[in-house]
Amino acid sequence: MFLWGTATAAYQIEGATGEDGRGPSIWDTFAHEPGRTRDGHTGDVACDHYHRWREDVALMAGLGVNAYRFSIAWPRVLPVGSGRVDPRGLDFYDRLVDALLAAGIEPVPTLFHWDLPQALEERGGWLNRDVCRIFADYAATVAARLADRVPWWITLNEPFVHMAYGYAMGVHAPGRLLMTGALPAAHHQLLAHGLAVQALRAAGARQVALTNNCTPVRPASDGEADLKAAEAYDILHNRLFNDPILLGKYPDLSAYVPEVDFVRDGDLETISAPLDALGVNYYNPTRIAAPPPGAGLPFEDAGITGHPVTAFGWPVVPDGLRELLTGLKSRYGTALPPILITENGCSQEDALTPDGRVEDDARVAYLDGHLTAMRQAMAEGVDVRGYFVWSLLDNFEWAEGYHQRFGLVHVDFATQRRTPKRSYHWYRDYLRKAQNTDT
Repeated sequence: MFLWGTATAAYQIEGATGEDGRGPSIWDTFAHEPGRTRDGHTGDVACDHYHRWREDVALMAGLGVNAYRFSIAWPRVLPVGSGRVDPRGLDFYDRLVDALLAAGIEPVPTLFHWDLPQALEERGGWLNRDVCRIFADYAATVAARLADRVPWWITLNEPFVHMAYGYAMGVHAPGRLLMTGALPAAHHQLLAHGLAVQALRAAGARQVALTNNCTPVRPASDGEADLKAAEAYDILHNRLFNDPILLGKYPDLSAYVPEVDFVRDGDLETISAPLDALGVNYYNPTRIAAPPPGAGLPFEDAGITGHPVTAFGWPVVPDGLRELLTGLKSRYGTALPPILITENGCSQEDALTPDGRVEDDARVAYLDGHLTAMRQAMAEGVDVRGYFVWSLLDNFEWAEGYHQRFGLVHVDFATQRRTPKRSYHWYRDYLRKAQNTDT
């Protein structure tokens, strides 16, 4: 069965950050530090999904999706990351899973979507190798409760983004500014993934995946310097996270770090345990140029012109999705498992009309174009097994706070009123047709 779904993340929608024993995460700490998020916004309330989950499941049922990708808040289950389990956290996800199944929707939980328990950050966060085993224990705890009913599991969401924004550039939690010194955080996330795969399999999980944020990389010119810079970006954004998972080895990192001393014997064997799917999040291609003299990185984003842009300023290039998927197939061949497109969507300047509608025509065009590109890639032999729109709801968009709206459903954050947008109705109609085909 092809998975047609939508996706969310715990800190972005749940709220209730201090309720029922939930411990603080790095995003709770980061968002409450002055100047870290736009207008000082936090996820304290977000979409209040913790209390309104029944309404949100009903919205999904009305949409007609057969799968829902959500994340489990690690500090809601283990308030300090390890040790004492708070049963109220597991109870919440237990109820959610049962409600999804009752609605004919397969739950697809992600175990880590950036909300590391603050207590573990105080022990070094993902720079501390011990966190890898702690994560596997957390995975085992959740799976022991839910694996009998959950068909798909995703270990991590976008380890590149968490490393780059959270540890290298400091614009996301935990706000560290380490540049290439952040690379151990990449390896430890991947090792945690591998250990979690073992734990999930042991607990009876049937299908396991990891989600990487991938981008097709285009050099700004055919000049040698730009080609070299594009290769560097491709290595650090894409191959650093795909090669160890799929090939059991890292690309050559010698040009970026003097010594890769954080990889131990047996790590890559653990990291490259077979997966049932590779999750791919796609938003846009990246055009790369050689950096100016004295720059801190070996590449520079040269921007893509000639295309519409989202409210975030990201270029809308639907064919980039086909380019990415066929490129993965070409690069990894038989090592590439089936693909789940676990996020694809766009932020727009959505507003309610006087009669209470949201006419987000640009989002409809975005989704239509990207679904066409996905089908073209499938026609070219790429084994795609699922597609998830980001996102079900307008939500807390990390450092941007509530200023970027990605949802199929508009949320009035003052009243928590949900209003399905035109894109919701369009996707519903699309799914009705798609689910009557062999896709």
